Formats: sequence, structure tokens, C-alpha cells
Amino acid sequence: MLAPLRADMFDPVCPSDLSPLRIGDKWGGMIIRCLEDGPRRFSELRVPLRGITSKVLTQSLRSLEHRGLISRADNCYVLTALGRSTIEPMDTMCAWSRAHWDELIDAREKILK
Repeated sequence: MLAPLRADMFDPVCPSDLSPLRIGDKWGGMIIRCLEDGPRRFSELRVPLRGITSKVLTQSLRSLEHRGLISRADNCYVLTALGRSTIEPMDTMCAWSRAHWDELIDAREKILK
């Protein structure tokens, strides 16, 4: 049995929102992170993905499934071998985003002004 996903798994100002590189849509990388340790039910995924609607989560899961990154079995979603192969590049993207966090924030704020 897997430990429950933490509600605070993702910072509200998650760097994935600032990263110019994404896997799938806005939520794709975070969904993959949620599945990193094993299969999860739809309701479990909603816990750390604050702000996502059921409709958008369903769309994101279908998109990842159509790309071959996740599969669904026994009412759970699980990473495929292809999906698991995205973990290392995601780690690199996350490290890059953390290293350039201030620059990414500054660029976003310039656009919003």
C-alpha cells in the first residue's frame, strides 16, 4: 500500500508553472510526479493538485494516456515505461527552473505589468 499523496506536495507557486518546458499540459508533469511511486486513483490525484477541476484532470489524464505516458488499469493510473523515462529529464528541467527562478519571475512580472 502506498502512502497517501500529501496535499502540500506542490508549492502553490510551483516552478512547473514558470518552466518554458512542459510535458503535456500545465498539469502533465505534476501528474507524472504523483504517479512516480506507483498507481493512483483519480481521487488520490486531486489531493496534491489543488485548483484542478475534475474535467481538466480527466482531460490531462487522457492526453497523457494518448501519448503513451500513463495507462489505466483497475481504476488506477500508472506510469508506463515511456512515462517513467520522463522522470530524469523532468528532474533536469526542475533543477534548471530552480536555478533560474528569479529570472523567470522577473520575466513573468514584466509581462503582467
